[in-house]
Parts: sequence; structure tokens; C-alpha cells
Amino acid sequence: MEPSHAGRSPAQRWQPGETVVLRYLTRDGKPGMAWPYHVVEDRDDLLALYIPRGSTYKNWVVTPAAEGDGRPTRRLGDDLWRRDVLRLMFPGKGHSVWLFWIDDERRFSAYYINMEEPFRRTSIGFDTNDHTLDVVVTPDLEWRWKDDDEMALRVEQGVFSAEFAAEVRAEGERVIDALERRASPFSDGWEQWTPDPGWGIPALTDDWDTAPTKVWERSVWAYGDIAR
Repeated sequence: MEPSHAGRSPAQRWQPGETVVLRYLTRDGKPGMAWPYHVVEDRDDLLALYIPRGSTYKNWVVTPAAEGDGRPTRRLGDDLWRRDVLRLMFPGKGHSVWLFWIDDERRFSAYYINMEEPFRRTSIGFDTNDHTLDVVVTPDLEWRWKDDDEMALRVEQGVFSAEFAAEVRAEGERVIDALERRASPFSDGWEQWTPDPGWGIPALTDDWDTAPTKVWERSVWAYGDIAR
């Protein structure tokens, strides 16, 4: 763990190389999965974050019903991140674009369009949450939807409304349109980007789970009253 960013204003911009915490919030606004990232750029139009393989992050550990009190339970525990990932996030947008590299030669392997809440700034980094639907993109920009069936099932089960699911899909379609036009960020050369060799492996701050969260302003519309 690293020291906290106590006393830092969420409005402050981060400098390249600084370590931040990216958290997925649960529906009731509490910290869930959390990752340490190095800041690459923090601009008006772009937030670029990098996490190298070997970083320790917080992931959900599920205890099967047979091992508990009759129902599955989950808690947050340490897990090891396994690939180098650059995450491009855009203020006010409901998605991020990830770039993956694999093996010791750092071979670019894929883009990944992740639908999610627009990020909010906190004293330790950024809060968001995943929206299930994704798009996988090959290095030559061939694409396919991912988790489309899971999204449809969540609508069927009443986890998501049809209106919410349609908005998430529309967000993905806008990014696919940019991809097919070879527009930014797919034309910006990020696949050639390399991290500063002096950055090392980032670590979560001591207050990754206690620093105040910033709940999405549309959370009740998206998830219902459970978010309050």
C-alpha cells in the first residue's frame, strides 16, 4: 500500500507518473473493485491511465453457498493484474478505450471498448462503474460485441431497464462509428505508446476503501432506489 492523498482536492489535476486509484462503486455507492494506475495524461479532453502486469488490485472473491450459511457471499481480496493496459477515458462519456499488450516484447494485442459510468474525480483518483456491454477490437480494427447476451439477460431479469440498456448500446454504437471512420482515439498512435521505465509497479493507497466516493448523478435512474 502507498500513503493516502489526504488533503488533496478532487478538482486538482494529476501529473504524469503519479499513482491514482480507480474504483468501481457498488450500487449503494460503496467502493468495490479497485486498481492502482499511473497517470499518463490528465487533460480537458482525455484521461489516460496505465496499469502494468504484476500490479495488485482488489477483486471480488465469491464464497460458494455450500461453504457459507446457505447462500453465496462475496468480499474484496487481492488479485494480480496480468496484462499491460492503457486506459483512455473521456470526461462526460459513458465508455473508456483500453489498449492491451502481451508478453515480454510488449506486443500490442487488442483494443477493448468498455461501457461504464462517466468518471468522477475523487481525492485519490477516479470513481466509475462497469455497464456490462463491451466491444472487442483486433489490432487491425475488426470488432465484435462482447457480453451482449448477458446484457439482454439483465434486462429480462429486471436488473437493468430496457431504456438504460438501449442507452448503453447507443454509446457503444457511437464508439464503433468512430472506429469504422478510423477517428480518434483509434487514429492517434496509442498502440505505439510506451510507459516511462522508471514508473515501476503502482500500489493502492492506504485509503482506497475509506476515501469519500463520488456517486454518479444518474445512478437512481440507472439502477433504481438501491443506489441511495
